[in-house]
Amino acid sequence: MSVSFVAESRLPTPYGEFIMHGFEEGSTGKEHLALSIGDLRHDEPVLARVHSECLTGDALFSMRCDCGAQLQAALKKIAEEGRGVLLYLRQEGRGIGLINKIRAYHLQDSGLDTVEANEELGFAPDLRKYDMCKLMLDHLGVSSLRLMTNNPRKVEALTRQGINIAERIPHQTGQNPHNERYLATKVWKLGHLYNTA
Repeated sequence: MSVSFVAESRLPTPYGEFIMHGFEEGSTGKEHLALSIGDLRHDEPVLARVHSECLTGDALFSMRCDCGAQLQAALKKIAEEGRGVLLYLRQEGRGIGLINKIRAYHLQDSGLDTVEANEELGFAPDLRKYDMCKLMLDHLGVSSLRLMTNNPRKVEALTRQGINIAERIPHQTGQNPHNERYLATKVWKLGHLYNTA
């Protein structure tokens, strides 16, 4: 895996002004982003979110998932803290891509849950990879994370990449009547730590 830093710029948002850092994977050409605020280059753990792209939730305001709400809440918390980073990884639909995600949604409309739909299409429940994260964080000078996530598998995957996770911070937001089954499936089949009561 090779990831190259390409460029950076200011990114004003409703939550605060971030620096947007662009990265490119050498083998695939996939483009990933890091949004940072404050001085990240010292030993104190950095408030962080590793967020995989969800066009439907992040940009189209879908209520079928909690992704858009998680993205917005993470940016808000980082801005309020005045120091932190959000990695935005281009791996739509837990790695199956946008069109296959639409196919999976169609199967969910017919009664399957999110895991069953992926498997019906011939995919594993979660195909996301995190091997680009260490290289991105190294470029930013980040050595330790206070990670906002409900997913212990993500913590394990990042730890395997050599990233020090000093703390896991629960990141529960965006629950609504349209995503109750989705969130419950993430708890029961994917091991997420989420109170669905």
